[in-house]
Order: sequence, then structure tokens, then C-alpha cells
Amino acid sequence: MKLQSIFFVMMILFAPRAFSEVSDDEMNKSNNPLTPSVGLNFHDYIASSIFGTDETSNTFFLRGSTPQKIGGLPQLTRVSLPYLSVPGIDGDQITGVGDLNIFDIFLLRPIGNVQLGIGPYFVFPTASEDETGAGKWQIGFSGTAISPKPWGLVGALLTYQHDIAGDEDRPTQNITTFQPLIMYNLPAGFYARSTGIWFFNFETGDYYIPVGVGGGKIWKLEGGINMNLFAEPQWTVAHEGDGVPNFQTFIGLNFQFPLNIQ
Repeated sequence: MKLQSIFFVMMILFAPRAFSEVSDDEMNKSNNPLTPSVGLNFHDYIASSIFGTDETSNTFFLRGSTPQKIGGLPQLTRVSLPYLSVPGIDGDQITGVGDLNIFDIFLLRPIGNVQLGIGPYFVFPTASEDETGAGKWQIGFSGTAISPKPWGLVGALLTYQHDIAGDEDRPTQNITTFQPLIMYNLPAGFYARSTGIWFFNFETGDYYIPVGVGGGKIWKLEGGINMNLFAEPQWTVAHEGDGVPNFQTFIGLNFQFPLNIQ
């Protein structure tokens, strides 16, 4: 999946229409996962080095988010559908749709300058191949804390999931992820970023902790749409178990539309 080429073409198409400079506050909103706006994201994790194998993998996510109010409570719902290419048993690449996941974040009252969100997390066994999904219905929770600063953002995202039904012959799912977020604003809409997702499988004891150092650029398009293009190499600094990334590159293209619940 050569998404770099797609992103490059889209950048060329959209950048000439980006007439407005973005402020630090607008950059923070564009990078803040708790901003109550409609979003459309294209994310790709390219694992060019994997522990225990010479093979590579590629995980693409199509993500959409939308805000709403239920009973007067502001919420932000995000849906993610992965499409994966992973090593097979015989060394061939297995490609297919992965498991659909949804989280519904309730946006809580800020504590000082810290924005908070918490809510349920669901994973559905939609994978088209055994190798691209877990074969389990899963439920859990997600929590987010974000602190906007004059220079950028700091925060973290936490998820937990456990299977409740599904194929009994497939491994039990008992997984936590933790994602520290650091964004540092630079002039002209550029920014530095680090957003590696730490993965822990409590059932097997496997884990990996990546650290990323990357950068991005935000444009403000006609109609108030923000476009956010980024690339972030990530190195795994600690791990247990094979089949987890040693080095991967996270690239993405985010669109944020000026529709919100405020």
C-alpha cells in the first residue's frame, strides 16, 4: 500500500487552496483527539522490521469521528476500520480487512487545563482472514487526558479490551494500549510529534514499547477545513515476544471539518 504517494498527490491538490495561516490554537485543535469536530483520517503503519521474522507488515486505518450530544452530555464517537497486509505461515503476505473498532468518548469537565474523556470501547470480528483479525467480540473502555499548552499539546490515550464471545479456538484477547502524546508547534504550520502506542497482551505476556520522533504540517483550507499531513518513524525500545514491530513508520492524513457540538 503506497500511501505515501497518495498523500503526496493530495497535498499537491489541496495545498494551493490553503490561503490561511494556522494559529497555535488552531494547530492544537487539529492535533487534539478530544476536539469535538467531524474528522476523516487516513492512517498507515508500515512495519519494515519485525522481531522474529524477515517479513514486513502494513496496517492501514480508515477512521471517522463525529460529535453528538445524548441527554445533554457531549460525546465524540470514532470508528476505525483496518486493512492489513501481514506475514503468513508460509512466508506469503496475507491481505484483508481487519476487526472494526468503535469508541465513544464522553467529554467531561476539564480539571484546570486538562481535558478529559472516557467511554466504552468495542471491537467487532469483521476480519476477512484469520490472520487479519482476532475472531472475537470484544468490549472494554477508553480514556483520554489532554493538556493544551501555548507551545503545543501533551496527553495520553488508554484503552483496554477483553473478549466476551467468538471463536473458542482463537486466543483470548486481554489487551491494553497506552499512547503518550507530545506535539510541539513550529512556525508556518509545522510541528514536531511523538505518539508511539505501547501494546500489552496480558494473556501471553507479550508487549512492545515504541518511541516516535516525527513531524507534520497543517493547512487551513477553504471553508475552514484543516488538513494535517504527518510522518513519524517509531523505534521499539523494549519488547517481549516475536511478531511485534522493531521499526515502523506512522504516516497519516487528517481532515477536520468545522462542525462541532459547542
